[in-house]
Amino acid sequence: MTLFKWFIRVFVLAASLLAVLAGVVYYLLTSPINLDKEARFYIQSGDTSYKIGHELSEKNWILDPMLMRVVARLHPEWVPKVGEYAIMPGMTILDLMTLFDSGRSVVYSVTLLEGKTLDYYLATMAAKGNIKMTLKGLTNEQIAKRFALDVSNPEGQFFANTYQYHEGDTDFSILQHSHRLLEQTLADLWDKRDKNLPYKNAYEALVMASIIEKETGAPIERPLISRVFISRLEKGMRLQTDPTVIYGLGKNFNGNLTRKDLRSASPYNTYLHFGLPPTPIANVGKEAIEAALNPGETKALYFVAKGDGTHAFSNTLQAHNRAVAKYQKYHRRSDYKSIPESTVKENAQ
Repeated sequence: MTLFKWFIRVFVLAASLLAVLAGVVYYLLTSPINLDKEARFYIQSGDTSYKIGHELSEKNWILDPMLMRVVARLHPEWVPKVGEYAIMPGMTILDLMTLFDSGRSVVYSVTLLEGKTLDYYLATMAAKGNIKMTLKGLTNEQIAKRFALDVSNPEGQFFANTYQYHEGDTDFSILQHSHRLLEQTLADLWDKRDKNLPYKNAYEALVMASIIEKETGAPIERPLISRVFISRLEKGMRLQTDPTVIYGLGKNFNGNLTRKDLRSASPYNTYLHFGLPPTPIANVGKEAIEAALNPGETKALYFVAKGDGTHAFSNTLQAHNRAVAKYQKYHRRSDYKSIPESTVKENAQ
């Protein structure tokens, strides 16, 4: 056998082995991974294709870590993105790298409810367990500065809604989105407002919206309650609304609003002070803002909870007192919210 023939045979054998090897690699890359139910996989900052392959191999999902490196060599433009990914049965190694490159990580949601405070929002996000909390322990002034607000108290500056986020997103990023949505919604509705309103600016309308939100959960009543409070402002009457007093009491409120509480020296005590409180007392949704800027039609100056989630409206103090006697005495709920309170003499206003 000549040297040339020997070389040809070696070359053919090597080529055959490489073809077989390539076929095996292709088979492994395009075969389903060893997974029988949905699972989650995390990619951290700085993870290489080999490190990812090593973790997948440790989970016994793939045969060898080098397979991920092979894919990385074949597709150098594919770059794994940080995040948590949902891995499904039937996916191949090529599918995994395509998913990691796409950045389509698992999306979660958090609901920030209407009528709740910023502290409640932060507690809600902390309870999720996968949101990075960066605002914990900061004062109101520090939080307001973080969001570049024009006010020192950030209460009411966030739009009640359901927000989507990814594993490791921060409370700041979620609330920043919420604040921008509030600004846009408030600006749009301010432009469409009833022109005969006693507000100096949109912020005062937001303050009113927060009171409306705390006073009723019945959507049909929001415009009527808005009109009652606006009428009281226009007539130079105190708002006399319990939720503002409760907000001013803060942690000192034990769940039972007393006569002593109604005399508390707080700027939020609308039984003592005329006009709106200095800031919103809660965060709101679109409906409350709409009600504050487009109130309904009623001559009522008073209302009292009926115990079924709705209110009885009255035009006069005498009629209000009768409604209070009828509904408060026998039907007062544990979560009852009162507003303009009949026991405060009208001539004190």
